[in-house]
Amino acid sequence: MSLLPPPPIVPDAPGRRWRLLHLIATSALFLLPALVLSLPANLLPFGLLLVVTSLFGIDYLWHARLPVKPVVRLLLGLAVVVVALGMVSAWGSDRSVREVDKVSRFLVMPWAALWVCALRPSRQALWWGAWAGLFATLAIAVAQVAGGQARAEAWTNAIVLADVSLVLMVLLVFCRAPGRWGWIVTGMAAGGCVILLSGSRGAWPAMLALLLALVFSLRWGRGHVRLAMLSGLVLAVAVLLLAVPGLREQTRLDELHSDVQRLERGDMNSSAGARLELLNVAWDTFRERPWTGIGIGHFDKAMQRLPDCMRRVSGSESRCHLGHAHNDVAEWASTQGIPGLLLLLAVYGLPLWLFVRLHRRSGEDGFRGPAAAGVMLVVAYALCGLTQSMFAHQITTATYATLVGVLCGLSLVEAAGRRLRTECAAGRPGAARSAATTA
Repeated sequence: MSLLPPPPIVPDAPGRRWRLLHLIATSALFLLPALVLSLPANLLPFGLLLVVTSLFGIDYLWHARLPVKPVVRLLLGLAVVVVALGMVSAWGSDRSVREVDKVSRFLVMPWAALWVCALRPSRQALWWGAWAGLFATLAIAVAQVAGGQARAEAWTNAIVLADVSLVLMVLLVFCRAPGRWGWIVTGMAAGGCVILLSGSRGAWPAMLALLLALVFSLRWGRGHVRLAMLSGLVLAVAVLLLAVPGLREQTRLDELHSDVQRLERGDMNSSAGARLELLNVAWDTFRERPWTGIGIGHFDKAMQRLPDCMRRVSGSESRCHLGHAHNDVAEWASTQGIPGLLLLLAVYGLPLWLFVRLHRRSGEDGFRGPAAAGVMLVVAYALCGLTQSMFAHQITTATYATLVGVLCGLSLVEAAGRRLRTECAAGRPGAARSAATTA
């Protein structure tokens, strides 16, 4: 299947209505990362603008569908399967409406891709929005910790705050324009401080992957020089964390060391012990119901196999009602069985395959651009999913689905535009005229 269609079909001389919709769509793309953590409504402003521009520009979306049909069809098929399996798994349960609403966010993927191809909002709006969102979130995190909270949470929880902040850093790094390294460094510093103030440890492996991809995406220097730079950076951060007691406390490194010691003594009453206990419960549930699982959104029922939860021991309420398994594989396997495991593989694997192909054909100078951002988005979610159920929360589900669609659309638009310029430079302007007058 071809992933480089002709240029998106828009009027040869866009009228006032298209220009207005383009401006609103660009504003929506800025608000998407800028408000996702800095407002309690997170993605609601973007969603409202998406609906309004889609309704008033339905004809543009309709005309743009044909050139991008293979990609939109792939995303739509994935979304429909996710929603269908979620509905079947939640059928007849008391949480069916809530869980179906959550998985329905995947339907934004093909919609957002088509919307971007039709209205062509600027990629730089997404970049500026990520930068603004990181600093706005940092201000909230500092205010919360200074106000006496042990961990910054913004309007969600500490783990989700760290994971979504990392996603904003991915957009900041890979949707960059040339010559903005000062802005990128300050934005990365802001994101790192947010993760530090959140006290979450699960985002650090994805942060290391992001730094590794960033260093090797630079064109200057040989590979061993860039690797030495990355090693020096990681070493400096490690020394800083180990040497400063306040940083060790904020990153919960001392707590992790204590948890490991308690586990060695057989004591499960710790953060690490609770995670291990969740994995054991998920594995036992999966073995009992390998094809159906216990039902989407019903991991709490699986927790009732623990003696303290069965006896309702005082003080065990939070332990028995965490709501999910804190691990993507454990969550999908225990709640939806083997079909859920295969679907999780598709949720990460299909967008990753798509972004890799789009990047290979993008002609980008180095590992950057919307397709590269899409690759790192999937990698970041998969790594964060080792310690968090990334699709058990509305904000992380909606952010993933929306950004997969948006980045796919931006990749298609920019690749098609680059192809058009190449054809014009080769002396074939007829291709440009035929694409522009098809509408």
